[in-house]
Amino acid sequence: MRLIVFILSFLTISCSKLNREKIFIDHPGLNESVEIIRDEYGINHIYAKNQQDLFFAQGYAAAADRLFQFEVWRRQATGTVAEILGPRELKRDIGTRLFKFRGDLSEEFNYYHEDGEEIMESYTNGVNAYIEEVLADTTLLPIEFKILGILPERWTPDVIISRHQGLLGNIKDELNIGRAVAVSSPEMVKALKWFHPKEPKISLDPTITAEVLAPDILELYQAYRKPVSFQLADMLPAFRKQIDAVGGLDIPSGKEKNLEFDLEDSYSIGSNNWMVAGSQMEDGFPIMANDPHRTIANPSLRYMVHLNAPGWNVIGGGEPTIPGVSIGHNDYGAWGLTVFSTDGEDLMIYDIHPEDSTSYWYQGAWRKFEIITDTIPVKGQNPEIVDLFYSVHGPVTLIDQSIGKAYAVRCAWLEPGGAPYLASLRMDQATNWEEFRAACAYSHIPGENMIWADIHGDIGWQSVGIAPIRKNHSGLVPVPGDGRFEWDGYLPILDKPHITNPESGYFATANQNVTPADYQYWDAIGFSWSDPFRGNRIESFFAGKKDYTVEDMKALQTDYYAIAADDLIPMLENLNVPDGYQEAKDYLLEWDRTLTPHSIGATIYNEWENQIRKMAVQEWIPTTIQTHIKSLQLSRIIQYLKEGLPNVLHSSIMNKEGLLLASFDLAIEELYRRGGPDLSKWAYGQVAFKHAFIKHPLGDGVIDSLAQILNVGPLPRGGNAYTVGSTGGNYQQSSGASFRIIVKVGDWNASIGMNAPGQSGIPENVFYQNLFPMWAKDRYFSLWFDRSEIQKHQYGTKILSPE
Repeated sequence: MRLIVFILSFLTISCSKLNREKIFIDHPGLNESVEIIRDEYGINHIYAKNQQDLFFAQGYAAAADRLFQFEVWRRQATGTVAEILGPRELKRDIGTRLFKFRGDLSEEFNYYHEDGEEIMESYTNGVNAYIEEVLADTTLLPIEFKILGILPERWTPDVIISRHQGLLGNIKDELNIGRAVAVSSPEMVKALKWFHPKEPKISLDPTITAEVLAPDILELYQAYRKPVSFQLADMLPAFRKQIDAVGGLDIPSGKEKNLEFDLEDSYSIGSNNWMVAGSQMEDGFPIMANDPHRTIANPSLRYMVHLNAPGWNVIGGGEPTIPGVSIGHNDYGAWGLTVFSTDGEDLMIYDIHPEDSTSYWYQGAWRKFEIITDTIPVKGQNPEIVDLFYSVHGPVTLIDQSIGKAYAVRCAWLEPGGAPYLASLRMDQATNWEEFRAACAYSHIPGENMIWADIHGDIGWQSVGIAPIRKNHSGLVPVPGDGRFEWDGYLPILDKPHITNPESGYFATANQNVTPADYQYWDAIGFSWSDPFRGNRIESFFAGKKDYTVEDMKALQTDYYAIAADDLIPMLENLNVPDGYQEAKDYLLEWDRTLTPHSIGATIYNEWENQIRKMAVQEWIPTTIQTHIKSLQLSRIIQYLKEGLPNVLHSSIMNKEGLLLASFDLAIEELYRRGGPDLSKWAYGQVAFKHAFIKHPLGDGVIDSLAQILNVGPLPRGGNAYTVGSTGGNYQQSSGASFRIIVKVGDWNASIGMNAPGQSGIPENVFYQNLFPMWAKDRYFSLWFDRSEIQKHQYGTKILSPE
């Protein structure tokens, strides 16, 4: 392999100095040369002459930008984290191997695309080509490898199809609901949870008791699913922060202490998307807008790329570690996604043989578990040999001989085609709505609302996701695995809710229930949905004027209006607050109900809303089930504040007025603690009240000089978990839209996007945090599509050539 660098010129364009560097790299894995033009925002535009080389180059370029992220992913996918982090990660690796896809890999790869096997192999070859470059010249190693004293290792195609990071199902919630029912009643749990639009059955089978549900049933599953975290002892001494030995070696989590009662409420976090017909737009071009809300991380969970080769011309974003584009546009149309609640997991509980724990009762007979023996390398000790058990339903997470029970997780996502987002490979080549819907039929994971808008004038919505049909149970509580609670196959994806060219001229989703009332197949539709605040705000926007513009779409994506305040603030108006708190109440009553930086009313409202949620949990959820139901959806809380508590919850001793006043008092006390006695200094967007500070996974443990390079921020933010511009419930933003896209269909160069903090995961790179200041101010960059525009704004070019 030869690396030859030619510095052609340095030119100034649009008053910014762009590095017009052209790099020539020879690689034996290529058939023909590939050109990668990087624009001034860090997006790689890849031009190849064939499909194999296109995906080789995508893998190569993504690995070059995100090598540490790639290595962590590979170890998560292969169950080899304990090899570098030691015994504490052994349970994770066991879980990973337990939930590994063990079907036919050719069938799996080709499910996602008719050339899937070739695409996966080419992408992996590109990743490995860059890894080989780095191993040949370790000065190219990103700093994280040096801090940890490790090297990247080669990929295999099966790494791509790991499910470890997907939005998979509700198994944790299912167990908690079951435990809550076991110690209270179905009526109590239904009053606390917000199940809709249908009434689910959540009573437990008589064989399933509180004792049966008490063990740590999902330990291996949850270990497999959690993010990798690092400790000081993992880092080489030269890079490690010095701390008092009494403090231990765990890196602080960064959780806000006053929010530990559980503001992570999964139903308050989600995504937005909408498509608008050209007839509703001022200039006649249809619009597709999408802003998925996920963890705010460094590097970003998304990666943007432009892929161009015969049969391919697609730009947008997706997971950096998989080929293709999951959100974006091609020459014909644009598409985006949000989560559509789909339950593809069930907890099955078996009786085991009293004299043989390797046998379980199923359909009137004893059946043997399948056992696979595996060996896991562990840093600092001998490899661990483990036995992995499988029932007819799937991976067995626990066998408890003391109570004679075994537990398995039935996973729809272990069917072929269950790797997240990979079905977008088919979507990337769709030329019209019919072809896009056909591609949607292959999209198993996650359950999503896919939207589409095209140059032919069509707009459409198709919900996707593999959906088990449950004829005799809801999927919301654990069930016996004896054969009485089987799935009746899967609902064909194209039979899930959908719409073509709605009369309104637009369609929007925000993780709320959008299933039409006249829908037929309710036994494959979930019962748990996000609060409707974002969805209602979007609907109210489109109920207004027509002739929308791209500026309108930007304003809506970054809208911070707190629609829940319209219900809550009037409840406070006639209540007498304690002496000294009237000024804060006046600020709140005069506030414009928009959670913008620099607003004092925004700070007061946000903390009051948090305290209302906290107090509702403390007052309304019996202590016996607070470990199982840790939060209440804000919609449910507002409903009961308006209507009164249902009879089953009447044991609460605090009335509506008492709860509102007590929560307001606690909010003001907390704000005094955080911001001092001068209310004029309580502006939203401060570090004390709302900001973005994106910590690198190693950022808490390294010496200060490195921490300043690895970590990004802080900068002011607005919004909260319930605003369209979602920024999560914490004062230090932990979730929200780091990725945004607005596509002007047919006028492709007018499309705009965002991907914070930057495209690169290499701290020393110019594209590591270049987008962070723009993102923090809710700005966008141009997402150029035509080569002529890309060349005007290029930063540099790489030519990959075969040897």
